[in-house]
Amino acid sequence: MSAATGPTLLERPENDRRAIRFIAFGIAIVIALTGLTARMFYLQVSRGTQYTALAETNRTVLQAIPSTRGLIYDRKGRPLVMNVPSFAVKIRPADLPFEKRAEVVDRLAALLNMDAAEINQSIDSNPGSSFDLVRVAQDVPRKTADLIEESHLDLPGVEVVVETQRDYITGPLLSHILGYTGPVNADQLDALRAKGYLPDDMIGKAGVEATYEKQLRGSYGMERVQRDATGRKIQVLETVKNARAGSSLRLTIDIKEQKLAQKALEWAMEKAGLKRGVVIVENPQTGEILAMVSLPAYDNNDFADGISNREFSKLINDKDLPLTNEAIQGQFAPGSTYKLVTGTGGLSDGRITPNTRLTTRPYLKLGPTKFWDWNRAGFGPCDIRCGFGHSSDTFFYQVAGMLGIDRLSYWGKQYGFGRDTGIDLPGEVDGIVPSNAWKIDVMGQEIFPGEVYQAGIGQGYDAVTPIQLINAYSALVNGGKLYEPRVVREVVGPDGKVTRKYKPKLIHKLKAPSSVLREMRQAARQVINYWQGYGLWDLPIVVGGKSGTAEFGKRDAQGRLPYHSWFVGFVPKNPNPRDNDPDGYKAVARTDAPLVVLAFAYNSRTVGNAAAEIAKYYLQLHYHLDGDFRLPERLKVGNFYEGN
Repeated sequence: MSAATGPTLLERPENDRRAIRFIAFGIAIVIALTGLTARMFYLQVSRGTQYTALAETNRTVLQAIPSTRGLIYDRKGRPLVMNVPSFAVKIRPADLPFEKRAEVVDRLAALLNMDAAEINQSIDSNPGSSFDLVRVAQDVPRKTADLIEESHLDLPGVEVVVETQRDYITGPLLSHILGYTGPVNADQLDALRAKGYLPDDMIGKAGVEATYEKQLRGSYGMERVQRDATGRKIQVLETVKNARAGSSLRLTIDIKEQKLAQKALEWAMEKAGLKRGVVIVENPQTGEILAMVSLPAYDNNDFADGISNREFSKLINDKDLPLTNEAIQGQFAPGSTYKLVTGTGGLSDGRITPNTRLTTRPYLKLGPTKFWDWNRAGFGPCDIRCGFGHSSDTFFYQVAGMLGIDRLSYWGKQYGFGRDTGIDLPGEVDGIVPSNAWKIDVMGQEIFPGEVYQAGIGQGYDAVTPIQLINAYSALVNGGKLYEPRVVREVVGPDGKVTRKYKPKLIHKLKAPSSVLREMRQAARQVINYWQGYGLWDLPIVVGGKSGTAEFGKRDAQGRLPYHSWFVGFVPKNPNPRDNDPDGYKAVARTDAPLVVLAFAYNSRTVGNAAAEIAKYYLQLHYHLDGDFRLPERLKVGNFYEGN
């Protein structure tokens, strides 16, 4: 058939099918357009207002404005803690896709020179929700921060934040007093969220940073910010509430005295090979702590920089306990320094008088047990000054036996032992003052007579902290006023005005007669006059005090126990009255001493009293004495029990 005759029968069905498909496609287009039009009408007209509000909410958020943390100064206004600008890297888990987490964490770890496991641990231990920022690194170098910021498209959820960081100017010198700040944990956040704390906040973890967290923190502000689709801040739309800077602290600590105390302690530790030691200096008239050194220490700047888990574990597991402030957290047998309690109790209760003479023997015997004097010879007939001056164990065994454990316990508590002193530092422990009730509660039986003897010389169950011991001697020195020791003198507002000035806080007045306390102060001078080997008698100033050696641990091959050594000393207000008071008894009888110093040498193992050498060197430095009164030969290593 020619072309002019039209399509064949075979061609017609194909054309019909094309027409049908065209019509069906057209109908589908109409239906789809109708559906889309209806949906658009629903969204824009019926629900338009709601979705506009949601879009605006997603685009703008309220965000906290951190306050500036207060600064810390010593008693004379010298700066100890400042704030410096720093870069921190944080992650918002909700903005970090799960499938990209491993890749982002690995890349971030490489940029920060961190272990990826640490970043993952920070994310997984986030105390807040997945929408809260998680701190993963701080004190990040500027170049690294810029590189991370430039790579934000490849690091979803990662933000670089500019914030302030603590700078502890003196490093380890004041670490136990100042403490440090660290990220808030889940338990702390639960308790503090209502006060405005955020999951990525820093909070005081130790020292005055912890005790005075509320004052130092200030109050956060609030701002409304605009964010892009990735959650990054575009601009600040408005400030809803301004942040208020935290208050600053002025300590009772004198940085110069702290350096002198540490110098004296470090000298003895090096000479004697000591691993741990304490020096405290207190003003007995107010309870103010002028210096407090506990060695070994740590550098708080390691925490400010963001200490790694590895380094933190190393500090925790160090057998010499650098994180422990031994001045308030270490409790040890006080040894013969505790004879102050026994002597005060014996005189106050009328068991002895200043003129009572007790025969001191090589030992006292209870049943088959011999209770030896430290020199294994005794000192013959002794009154209280002789007994205290020679530190005769058998003298104080007898006085303790006269008192009994419960009266001995009473006088121990009068001096503040067996409970915390209330010092404004965290973690203080109570110590132990044994009594019948205490032993029944702990061991189910009463105190034995031999244990009364031991308690009378500061051994057995007796346990005290260095801060308790110096506070007790401060009460002796000032005439019987037991003050609460302090390390913060003033709180200063952001405007520079003092908002709180701490006044001496009296715990109680000792129930001992003033004549008894005067007798014990003069007995403390007798210690120096008798024990001229300490070299303290040679000082051109009058010093009263008491040494102690406290046994502990296991006996050596010769049956001797290792021991700690103690010394507590005080100096009258006018310490140079040698012309009209050659023995110094008139000077120490007064209650005007402005300074008490305590030294403690852990496991000293020296032929002499290491603590006495430490205290003496500190006094030499403090009073700028001409000549060198140290006796380094007394610091030779040797397990010899050289008296109390």
